[in-house]
Amino acid sequence: MTDAPAELPQLSEIDAEARGHALAIGAAELHGSLCGWLAGGAALKPDWLAAVMADPTVPAPPPGSALDRLARTTLAQFDDRAFGFELLLPPPEASLAERSGALFEWCHGFVGAFGLAAGAQPPLSSESEEALGDLARLARAEPQDDGDDADEEALVEIEEFVRVAALLLHGDCALAPRHRQRLN
Repeated sequence: MTDAPAELPQLSEIDAEARGHALAIGAAELHGSLCGWLAGGAALKPDWLAAVMADPTVPAPPPGSALDRLARTTLAQFDDRAFGFELLLPPPEASLAERSGALFEWCHGFVGAFGLAAGAQPPLSSESEEALGDLARLARAEPQDDGDDADEEALVEIEEFVRVAALLLHGDCALAPRHRQRLN
């Protein structure tokens, strides 16, 4: 799986393909799950969707499909030395409730799949342990129906925290083992 496109597919494309695969989660949670899976140290294989969903009956996404592009782009973004990693979330013009709900769903997917991939005792730094705990708390949060400019600013800050936390966990569980293998 190489030659990843530079941008993530549209949220609507992923939602449509998730429904086509009869997945019980939306695009944001699915992307969070994929990110948790990769951050936990799992490899991206053609059957990644079945592994992420913990359901061996889920078929592999066809090459070139939106789900395939999502996986290839996400992996490339995680490996990007310029930290170009992005979360697949609704656009800024969406309501605060929609955006915060999607972010918390993303966190829910991330935490679950991270646990599947990394196992019970992942090799985490103290910063990563704290970040994972924060992500787990966000995964249980409720979306906010409405808010003011301060709430909008807070959501942007939380999104950036989640993005950095995912990169930190990926560094501990995926990048560090790869670097150790290269040194040996």
